[in-house]
Amino acid sequence: MATSIVVISGGLGMPSTSRMLGDQLGQAAAEALVADGVEADVSVVELRDVAVDIATTMVAGYAPPRLAEIIDQVGTADALVAVSPVFTASVSGLFKSFLDVLDPTALDGKPVLLAATGGSARHSMVIDYVMRPIFSYLRAAAMPTGVFAAPEDWGGDTGSGQLAARVKRAGAELARAVQGSAVSAVRPDPMESLPFEQLLANIQPSG
Repeated sequence: MATSIVVISGGLGMPSTSRMLGDQLGQAAAEALVADGVEADVSVVELRDVAVDIATTMVAGYAPPRLAEIIDQVGTADALVAVSPVFTASVSGLFKSFLDVLDPTALDGKPVLLAATGGSARHSMVIDYVMRPIFSYLRAAAMPTGVFAAPEDWGGDTGSGQLAARVKRAGAELARAVQGSAVSAVRPDPMESLPFEQLLANIQPSG
């Protein structure tokens, strides 16, 4: 079965730089997995397409079918790439509202690559001061490298080259984390299948 990576884009524009960055990060993670012989499947969720459903869920307390499918897709994914534009020195309201309608345990231990886009490099701290605390509260396993893209990162050899390097590094981190999670999930308890007599023999006397 292929490793599933879901890109969550909180971008509102069309085209959206958040979607563009999410696509690059998802592809980088998939390429790193494939290089290690692991099949990968990347899908993208654009939150603007379900903005009304998210608002309805916050008011009514239940998710319409389309949003319910997305929530299930996110919950069952092996890893996430979460990208938000920066508004008023924070993530977008749409992005935060989507996280608010998730089950509090949905992201427990899930590898997540954090990224953001904004009009100035001064907003890059949003990843560490806003996004990390949110995902830490949700007990997600956020990657060490967060990726921020400002307008200058999309044009010119220097900017685009630096962004490409950050994307590749972050994608590789997510790929390693996914594989590490898979190994941990299937690693047997060394005492689990031992006979009762052997379990007793492994108990060391105290004192």
